[in-house]
Amino acid sequence: MQPASGQSLLLLLLLLGTSLLDAFPHNASQKSCGLSKYHFLLPSELKLIQDMKEQFEETMLLSDRKCNTRVFHRKWKTAELSVPDRVLLVEAELDLVMEALGHPTAPGLAERHRHPLSFLAQAREDLRGCVSVSPASPRTPVLPSMAPGLTDVLAPQAPKHQPSGKLRHWLHKLEVAKERETDGCLEASAILHLFQVLSDLKCAALREECPSTRTP
Repeated sequence: MQPASGQSLLLLLLLLGTSLLDAFPHNASQKSCGLSKYHFLLPSELKLIQDMKEQFEETMLLSDRKCNTRVFHRKWKTAELSVPDRVLLVEAELDLVMEALGHPTAPGLAERHRHPLSFLAQAREDLRGCVSVSPASPRTPVLPSMAPGLTDVLAPQAPKHQPSGKLRHWLHKLEVAKERETDGCLEASAILHLFQVLSDLKCAALREECPSTRTP
């Protein structure tokens, strides 16, 4: 049997792309953005997160966790951001929380608080279906360009968004802190600001209905 020519291979890939597009409608390749469940968090969820926060705080008193950076500090309120900016903000916050608390310095704590950590991980995953940084998302693999439409089927993407200047500045500060601060500092920052992150998550979920001033 003669080897397939380059033209035959291109035709095969084109047919494959067309078949996949027929099997999976274009809308099915887009991750849904369902954040309505975060409008109001269940008291049981909040109680588990509060218990986890208190137990982590007890271990923090036993070690030196000084920070050179106020990781979560910013001069603006979350509601001042556009809705896509809020989503990117909370996703970055949850990235830090999961990195810091997924492997805590105190052994056993993550295992004992698996449920609240799973809740936070699911919230982060839900946010990833809402928006990604333009011009390209790092989570999207690059596929061969010779099969038009194939990339859209196999690599679901969230809508692209260019972060505002104030959000870019904060994201840069966060990345610098991750590189320069100790694990203990990042863990302490994540724990102390857990409910701020939950408040930001609610604000992102409420979209335009998020109040411009934060209630105590």
